[in-house]
Amino acid sequence: MARDVPLRRSLLVRLLVLAATVSVGSVVATAWLVNRTTTVAIQQAQGQALTDDARIYDELLGYAATQHDWRGAAQTVNRLARDTGRRITITTPQREPILDSGAGAPPAKASATIDPLALDAALAPTDALDRIDPRAVGPFNLPGAERTRLRAAAQAVVTCLHDRFGYGASIIDQPSGRPLVRMPNTELSMRQVCITQRSALRELTPTEAAALGGLNELVNECLALRRLPPVDLNLDHTWTSREIPPSGRTGASRRSAPPYSDTDPHVTGCITDSRREQLTPYTAPAALLFVSAPGARGHAGYDLSPASRNRIAAVIGLVVLLTVAVTVLAGVRLVRPLNALTRAAQRMRDGDGSARVDVNGGDEIARLAVVFNDMSAHLEHLEELRRELVGDVAHEMRTPVSNIRGWLEAAEDGVVPVDPSLVSLLLEEAMLLQHVINDLQDLAAADAGELRLHPQPIGLSELIAQVAGTHQARADSAGVALTTGADEDLVLVADPVRLRQAVANLVANAIRHTPAGGTVALGARTEQEQVVISVGDTGSGISAENLPRVFDRFWRGEKSRNRHTGGSGLGLAIVRKIAEAHGGCAEATSIPGVGSVFTVRLPHGLPDLSLVGQGGCPES
Repeated sequence: MARDVPLRRSLLVRLLVLAATVSVGSVVATAWLVNRTTTVAIQQAQGQALTDDARIYDELLGYAATQHDWRGAAQTVNRLARDTGRRITITTPQREPILDSGAGAPPAKASATIDPLALDAALAPTDALDRIDPRAVGPFNLPGAERTRLRAAAQAVVTCLHDRFGYGASIIDQPSGRPLVRMPNTELSMRQVCITQRSALRELTPTEAAALGGLNELVNECLALRRLPPVDLNLDHTWTSREIPPSGRTGASRRSAPPYSDTDPHVTGCITDSRREQLTPYTAPAALLFVSAPGARGHAGYDLSPASRNRIAAVIGLVVLLTVAVTVLAGVRLVRPLNALTRAAQRMRDGDGSARVDVNGGDEIARLAVVFNDMSAHLEHLEELRRELVGDVAHEMRTPVSNIRGWLEAAEDGVVPVDPSLVSLLLEEAMLLQHVINDLQDLAAADAGELRLHPQPIGLSELIAQVAGTHQARADSAGVALTTGADEDLVLVADPVRLRQAVANLVANAIRHTPAGGTVALGARTEQEQVVISVGDTGSGISAENLPRVFDRFWRGEKSRNRHTGGSGLGLAIVRKIAEAHGGCAEATSIPGVGSVFTVRLPHGLPDLSLVGQGGCPES
């Protein structure tokens, strides 16, 4: 019996080697057959799915661009679902159902957002910088009589080019119904003869004149808010500078406004915003689109021929007979989760940040799946933060950089003299940029956990008096009364420089948003084992829907993000980070029309470094 153990071990080893050899050969043969017979089918199925999804998105986008609501879209949705074999669900941005070609809950992730006034550049590539669907024409949509008249004028131009010069031309109908004559490569003088004969084709119709007038008013109102001269729009959204009316001074005469460049960001921005405002009543509201495969159709993306199925079945049967003890039990257990991980990794590689895998069991593969899910969630969050940060930083730095460039170009061209006032203006813009950069550095250090603190006992009454003294001149110039109040013996262990920075940000923010004759009150007190520093004002207040966002980066209540009515949008975010770095929190309360109160709550003792980045005030 002593020799049976080595014998059984030797036999087991040989069986395992044989099973491994057969498994490797069978797997290779199976993989080759499956790859050969299914690669083309998979590619065709994937291509068809992408084509169907693009068709669904484009047709529903076209519907939204020409209709003011979704009530009549049921027929279009059902037809697309029937033609493509896909389930189509449309909901509001709050996921309230609008239309659904199937039953049950829609997928967790929306396929796209249908908004003709804000096209997704990845789904609907367009040369238009405003990302507005060209089919959304709104009040520019011509009635039948005007279309007929313009069509006749266009046909006359085509006939003239053919009869007089022997050139062929074609007519293209634009979404608004206005015909466009596509000219051949002829001399300008030849084309001008025919166009001059049919000047009606170039004139605005009453419908276009009324719509263009309304758009021009919206654009000039936008420019006036930015203290910029007005423009006159053309039908193709180009513009010319308008003369500025004379002032009330004696002897004043009309003068021309400084000409804009062809791509002036202020004008193009106002045109885009005004077009969206004008077209909103004529287009369907933005909606979420969910496209999924109903039933078994979503699991079988391709069909195999009978011969292919027979060959695959024969090879798989041989694998099962020879390696049932090894391949089936071990292979299935290992390959299935690995395939799931592979597919999720491929989806992540293709840009799907929501790729996740199900975690079953507690072995090494399960632990790998947990780590993969954590990594995927972290990368998705980082990508979202990166996009938001890049957009916000670009927005905040565009204005001062544009101002500096504009003044320097004016000085270079001799339009503006290089004098101390210009240098002072450029220095002010540069200091604004430096302020934004310094705030970003503070926030980056806080996010990275590198916001270093040097805590020491601080007399809050003295700190509040210092901050008040620093901002007293600003308050006096704004006509705002600045009051203070704190217990003389109130002592807090904190970083004096960082805490003074946080309180100064709150006071500056309060003075900026308090009208002349108002009051800003700065105080400190003890409340439930905490030190509470509060800054209250009698300003216009913050609405309930905007209150939760006051500590977000780059957020400002002034929608125009005007530097005259708001700072960089980083001050309150820095306040929150400094409070959290001390193991405390920052909160705000407000009553519109009455005023706002910003509060920083800090512990009495040394800050707990383990709580950095985890601060948060309890909900009231």
